[in-house]
Amino acid sequence: MNKLSVSDIIKNGIEIGLKNFIPLILATILYVLTIWIPYLNVGTTIGMSMLPVEMAKGKTISPTSIFDAKNRKYMGEFFILMGLMMMAIYFGFAFLIIPGIVISIAFSLGIYLLIDKEVHPLKALSLSNKIMYDNKLSVFLSSFLFIISIYIIGIIFGFISQYLAGFFMFLAIFLIIPIMQGMKAYIYKSLVLDNENWNKEDSN
Repeated sequence: MNKLSVSDIIKNGIEIGLKNFIPLILATILYVLTIWIPYLNVGTTIGMSMLPVEMAKGKTISPTSIFDAKNRKYMGEFFILMGLMMMAIYFGFAFLIIPGIVISIAFSLGIYLLIDKEVHPLKALSLSNKIMYDNKLSVFLSSFLFIISIYIIGIIFGFISQYLAGFFMFLAIFLIIPIMQGMKAYIYKSLVLDNENWNKEDSN
């Protein structure tokens, strides 16, 4: 399996996220405005979850794609996958938090494999765990360092001017979502789309 570096995840995540900045922000706004609508909200949740896959494939994102009826085609499988995933993460957190974080990262590609590769829920989680095996630390550190760096820059601006700090944190709110989505897109592209052996079982 491909080995990802923290610097590559952050660098490419920023590049992909900013490239798709406006569509991602618009999609997020549409999602928030319609999250209260029963049944439709399941499809939009799946649609939002799959945006990194579209970005990973280099496609132009349409904010309204989260309303596509095809998203609801996978509703049953989505609930099964999320149920299995949340159960595992819950028990992981019960063992002093860290196992829960590890499991959440290990299973993070599950939704993409379920829908993009049409793998059944349990298999999707198993494959995600296998694909992410040597990359969990890099994925965790990339997200952690990115968020911490935003926080530290905000503190530095705070020493200069409270208004400047407030403006930066306001801007950061709009930057975090696209860049985090961009990181997910890069991870999926590197570990699945660019890796012909992503679905092969270990011989041992």
